[in-house]
Amino acid sequence: MDAFEVNKTVGAVLSALLVIFASKTVLDITYREHKPEKPGWALPITEVAASHSKEPAAPFDAKQVLALLPAANADSGQDSFKKCLSCHTPQKDGRNGTGPNLWGIVGRKPGSHAGFPYSEAMKSKGGQWDWEALAAYLHDPKAAVPGNKMAFPGIRDNAELADVLAYLRKLSDNPPPLPQ
Repeated sequence: MDAFEVNKTVGAVLSALLVIFASKTVLDITYREHKPEKPGWALPITEVAASHSKEPAAPFDAKQVLALLPAANADSGQDSFKKCLSCHTPQKDGRNGTGPNLWGIVGRKPGSHAGFPYSEAMKSKGGQWDWEALAAYLHDPKAAVPGNKMAFPGIRDNAELADVLAYLRKLSDNPPPLPQ
């Protein structure tokens, strides 16, 4: 046997071993579950632990917000209103978006802005958007008008809500008077 035949035989044996061990390794990688020894990162817990008291939360009182309204900052309310801009427009004669244009909202009849398809719940609400009704609606839209289409969860902080109401007051040619 010459050197060429020996090289071919050794090469065939090494190739067969390579195929056997490589396929076993690939199958191990593919089908074996590899759990990490520890998590890649720990997420910080930012939620406050819920209290275990049996007392229910106090119901919303719009009068507390209305008491803050004379000292409310409309510029801060405009900053807070930015989250509303994805659905509403505040400009005079502005277009309707996902929600109606809010120019002149204070004192307007609910469900009455021209060109906006209101839900039946909003059309049948009745009354006017006075300070108390707006505060209750912006605090919790689903509770104030059950069945309305607004997906916004509401403004829970009374001071921020008073600031937004002060800003909405400015959205008018003739701003309505503050509540007494």
